[in-house]
Amino acid sequence: MKRTLLGAAVLAAALPLFAQDVKLPATLTMTAYDTGSSGFNITVAVGKAFKDKHNTDLRVLPAGNDVARLAPLKGGRAQASAMGIGVYFAQEAVFEFAVKDWGPQALRLMLASSDCNAISLGVAKDAGVREIKDLRGKRVGIVVGSPALNQNAFAILAFGGLARNDVKLVEFSSFGAMFKGILNNEVDAAIASTITGQAKEAESSPRGFFYPPTPVSDRQGWARLSKIGPYFAPHKATCGVGVSAQNPVELPNYPYPIFTAYASQPADIVYGITKAMIVSYGAYRDGAPGAAGLDLARQNFTWVLPYHDGAIRAFKEAGVWKAEHETHNQAALKRQQVLAGAWDAYLKTNPAEGDSFRKGWMAARADALKKAGLDAIFE
Repeated sequence: MKRTLLGAAVLAAALPLFAQDVKLPATLTMTAYDTGSSGFNITVAVGKAFKDKHNTDLRVLPAGNDVARLAPLKGGRAQASAMGIGVYFAQEAVFEFAVKDWGPQALRLMLASSDCNAISLGVAKDAGVREIKDLRGKRVGIVVGSPALNQNAFAILAFGGLARNDVKLVEFSSFGAMFKGILNNEVDAAIASTITGQAKEAESSPRGFFYPPTPVSDRQGWARLSKIGPYFAPHKATCGVGVSAQNPVELPNYPYPIFTAYASQPADIVYGITKAMIVSYGAYRDGAPGAAGLDLARQNFTWVLPYHDGAIRAFKEAGVWKAEHETHNQAALKRQQVLAGAWDAYLKTNPAEGDSFRKGWMAARADALKKAGLDAIFE
């Protein structure tokens, strides 16, 4: 703890000098989850700070799934996105990204929020569920075109020893529509952050809403969960629906939202965005639930994606980027290079479209990663 406090003190002392000369374009565009989601609300709070502190207008585009969130970035119509774990699936070219129009995406991290909340399956109180395993035979929401939400739901179900065939999957067009399904008694459970607006709305509805725990003491449950969602970690949630500092609940979590840009986004722009988010933290940290998790001291510089050169420049100036972070970043970049090489080689085989394309790519992907000494994870 002393080391953490000392590091925070050093960082606080360094930031006044670091805060000088933030340069941003007059306008920026970012994508985020649906209106009302915690990711959207956090991005709006950041945008207000950008306007107040740096005279930059930030336009936030809500999008119902991961493909829709990344398409404006890919097409050059947005500079960044407040993504969920779909950013990892896009890098890995799995699920909805294992198609000819997408493939491995060269995405880079900036900042991500790790706060007091957690991300898990929330359940309507009238569904008669107390533990994850009790969801057998119940209706579980999934979102078309959103592998992040769906894979998360399957990972949580696995904690309870359940597969997708053990529940009744109900498809929705978007995250927002899925939570309307909770309110309308069309579905019993849905994946969400404990602090998302839709979860709070469900909690106050006649059905009620809560999050069954995933205790870290259940090692077998966590082994099953981690096999499907290796990006999750056990977390003691202290804020959100049915959760407080006085009533903490052990739940899974990963950073969210994850502010992301393509590698091709100019380093100066990413540097400006990242630096502005760091030095303006005090202006937006209380602007939306979960925004406090963007604190520079809470960043994980050795996560599953590499950081953008522009962001690294800002981290170096702030004095937080270490040699071990650079080593990890180079390894993450190598993984993306292996995936890109495998994709190019696979396309040269002129694979057929449809399900056979996906199956062929997944086999080629796994083979390339294993030959490079890397874990395929998805097979």
